[in-house]
Amino acid sequence: MAASAVAFIRPAPAVSFAPRSVSLYNTHTGEWVRTVYWADGHYIREAVRDINWVLRDHHSGDVLPMNAGVLDLLGMLRHRLDTHDPFLVVSAYRSPATNHMLWLRGDGVASNSYHIKGMAIDLRCEGRDLSHVHNAALSMRCGGVGYYPHSDFVHVDCGPVRCW
Repeated sequence: MAASAVAFIRPAPAVSFAPRSVSLYNTHTGEWVRTVYWADGHYIREAVRDINWVLRDHHSGDVLPMNAGVLDLLGMLRHRLDTHDPFLVVSAYRSPATNHMLWLRGDGVASNSYHIKGMAIDLRCEGRDLSHVHNAALSMRCGGVGYYPHSDFVHVDCGPVRCW
């Protein structure tokens, strides 16, 4: 009886203190950042500031601190893809005004998008087929994953696990 009860207990994942890094290129501004954003058990303020700047709303210039979960999702996706090539960012933070404007245009934007909260990024990866990026994101089961092959990007967010 005790042996069967143990089978249902899931061990807590080990916390890794290995440095976390990311390489990003904003396709709209031409800006890029390649940095270690987490080391020695904490986020590196200057690196996160630089990431937030590159991931800002390219329409308005507004900057919002990106959610730490989406930064870690990018780090894990980079590791899963086994690449040091940059993620090509199509969209990251969007101000409410920008999101509303895109929603009114009928661009397939959710009215209450995770982009507004700094929790989502639309991207592709230099040197990787889009379907490979999509499958890697799905396999992580870390949030939402949307596949947009006609627009040449994959949406990833750190919200509930779901796909479309």
